[in-house]
Amino acid sequence: MTSPLVKDHAYRSPQALIGGVLLLVIIGWLGFDALFRGHGHVPWLALATMILAVPLVIAFTLRPAVFAGPDRLRVRNPFRLITIPWGQVAGLRSGFSNEVVTEGGAKYQLWAVPVSLRGRKKAARRQAKAAADAQRGRGGSGARGGFASGTGFGGLGGFATGTGFGGLRPPEAGSDGPVRADTDKVMDDLREMLERRGPEGSAQGEITVRWAYEVIAPAVAGAVLLAVLLAVG
Repeated sequence: MTSPLVKDHAYRSPQALIGGVLLLVIIGWLGFDALFRGHGHVPWLALATMILAVPLVIAFTLRPAVFAGPDRLRVRNPFRLITIPWGQVAGLRSGFSNEVVTEGGAKYQLWAVPVSLRGRKKAARRQAKAAADAQRGRGGSGARGGFASGTGFGGLGGFATGTGFGGLRPPEAGSDGPVRADTDKVMDDLREMLERRGPEGSAQGEITVRWAYEVIAPAVAGAVLLAVLLAVG
């Protein structure tokens, strides 16, 4: 009897997605205006700039994602797709950026899960407020103790995933656990999955890295065309 298909959790940054869409709208608006209303070399310069800019905007905003499956971790960065079986993952590290470290010592940055100092500060404020509310609840009669509800996702609501929120959970009322920033919750989820799936036989294998030529090729073509147009005046 075959086991049911388990979908990968897909983590993306909502802020990056929104910013990318807005940038593409602005580039399209300005670019097509120059294409159809410009004179001389202006339409050609606009075309070359669009060919260069659009793939780069997509690469750095819409493309980055982290796919956590039962057997492997796929990291889709701006110009590369790295597939790492869980058995090859030595750890997940958070510093100035979130990274996955392999058993061979290689490090790959998780572009889709950026470190947010602002998010950590907001989580710390929520933690302090929840602790104060809990203290008042223990000291007063009839007051509610524990964490206040709604201390989960602020702003844009955590990370967009292909299966709900990929296991991101706000603290439950009465929980003594710390309030965490959204990106830190994602890293916690990935570490939990590494701990569970790393020793499994199906999670072993080789690391593969594929360059995103579908992004690199048009960007290079646009850069070359733009350089030629600027050179000829």
